[in-house]
Amino acid sequence: MISKAEVRPGNGWRYLTRGVMVGDGHRRAGTPLRAAQDEAGVPPGVWKGGGLAALGLAAGDVVIERQAELLLGEGRHPDADRIVRELLEQGKSPARARRATVLGRPIEHNASPETEKAKERTPWLAMDLVFRAPPTAHIAWALADDETRLVLESCQDIARDKTLAWLEESVAQIRWASGGKHRAPVRDGLIVAVFRHYESRAGELKPLLHDHAVVSIRARRPDGSWGNLSADTMLANIVVADTLYTLLFMEEVSARLRWAWEPREVTPGRRPVMEIAGIDRRLIGWQSTRRQQIEDALPVLTARYEERQGYAPGEKAGYALACQAADQTRPPKHTELLSLTELRKRWRASAIAAFGACTVYRLAERARAAAAAVWARVRPVVDVALAAVDVASVVYVMRGAFSLHHLLAEARRHLAYALRGRPHEPGLDERIVQTVVDDYTCSVGGGRRMTADLRALYPGDTEDQAVLRPLTRNRTAPPYERARLAAGASLRALVLA
Repeated sequence: MISKAEVRPGNGWRYLTRGVMVGDGHRRAGTPLRAAQDEAGVPPGVWKGGGLAALGLAAGDVVIERQAELLLGEGRHPDADRIVRELLEQGKSPARARRATVLGRPIEHNASPETEKAKERTPWLAMDLVFRAPPTAHIAWALADDETRLVLESCQDIARDKTLAWLEESVAQIRWASGGKHRAPVRDGLIVAVFRHYESRAGELKPLLHDHAVVSIRARRPDGSWGNLSADTMLANIVVADTLYTLLFMEEVSARLRWAWEPREVTPGRRPVMEIAGIDRRLIGWQSTRRQQIEDALPVLTARYEERQGYAPGEKAGYALACQAADQTRPPKHTELLSLTELRKRWRASAIAAFGACTVYRLAERARAAAAAVWARVRPVVDVALAAVDVASVVYVMRGAFSLHHLLAEARRHLAYALRGRPHEPGLDERIVQTVVDDYTCSVGGGRRMTADLRALYPGDTEDQAVLRPLTRNRTAPPYERARLAAGASLRALVLA
């Protein structure tokens, strides 16, 4: 999954330098960045994105602390120190020399806003996107042999980079014209600093292979001038990026390790998550202390929500409650520093003590055997027409009115479930969405949004067109459970028509 956090001046910048850049460990005052990363046992950060060339950087370059401070902390050119020196030697004033290094408008520092209104005025510096693979992938990465570990890290690299490229090419927009009311595609691309972490911040040193991709808010407009990314456009597509990342990661793992995927229901009535088939489910509980803490806190917050609102939370409210539960149960950062080799020894010893050596040493073998069984019963076929009906029904019940990005996210979930790790044809997700738009939707809200065309979903019997409406109003069942019932009814109607 992909989670997000905004980075602002003050606490936001300290969060990057003291946590994200050093593996969420403890960085002693005055310790250089590279030394702190070595102590924490994490690799140095690297630059990614098509916008680097305009700054004299290249993809794969190591993130130097001063570069990050200037670009991500002040919104200035990462080589600002040299530029200022040269301009001062040419006789420019210090103020003009500094202004020449600012990318776009200068940042107005407001490190400790006292009110929400002041916080809203504090400019963004960056957006921290955290890429986490499914829990069974962390388990396999932590417990399998070194060759498997490296393959899984490569799968993470490829899925993350392809997702960032999609955000860069298909989503990223920059404010344009008076007042920033218009949007335009970015000229070069995004500027991203990627930092890899190996464990969760929970005190038990649980395995959690994940990457922080810190996206600079600065980008170039079509005319070459610098400005700020449209944050709302990026935020609206985080879930779509999440579904793409998961789909790509599954495909890479299946292609390289010949493992398959199957759905696992975490919370009854809610969306299942895709996990590697054949990995002992007990291991998920062994390494998911944070998940259990969140799941323990979530029912209390959900009950309070239902008491206030009078109905169960929908998808958006449920996500907000999960984030609130995560914040409430967040433990302090640990201070024990171990290398990845030492961590893997500790994880393997812990898992063997809990579940036996056979569970650990035969993990990859059992995953391959389970994959053969999954692929024997699940055909790698995606019918675009049937997929479109399924996507339209689910999104309609979950949201009522929706936009293109909602359909695209659901289309990618459909492909992940249908193919179980087999590769999908490029553009198939967009073809499914286009079929939904063309055949099963109608415009609402002045054409800005869509809803399901029930007559198109139920062409043979007008009385059946009312099947979906009660499902959207029935608050006693979870939204996803109602959505699956609606999708089943729609598919049956299409087959019988």
